[in-house]
Amino acid sequence: MHCEYLKGCPFYNNKMDIESALGKMYKERYCLGDKNKCARYMIASKLGKQFVPADLFPNMHARAEQIIKEN
Repeated sequence: MHCEYLKGCPFYNNKMDIESALGKMYKERYCLGDKNKCARYMIASKLGKQFVPADLFPNMHARAEQIIKEN
C-alpha cells in the first residue's frame, strides 16, 4: 500500500538533495513499498507531519526513534 503522505512528502517529490538512483531505490522501498519502515512515516504517523525534520531520509530510523522518544 502506498504511503498516504506521498503527495506532500518533500522526499518523494524530489525536494531533497539526493542522488537520483539512490532516491529512486528509497522511493520504491519505502514510499511505494513498506511505508511502516520509513523514518519519515514513523514520525508523521505517531507525532504528526509537523515533527518530521526536512532533512530526514527514510532510512534514518535511529534519528526517528529519538525524535519520537523526545516528543
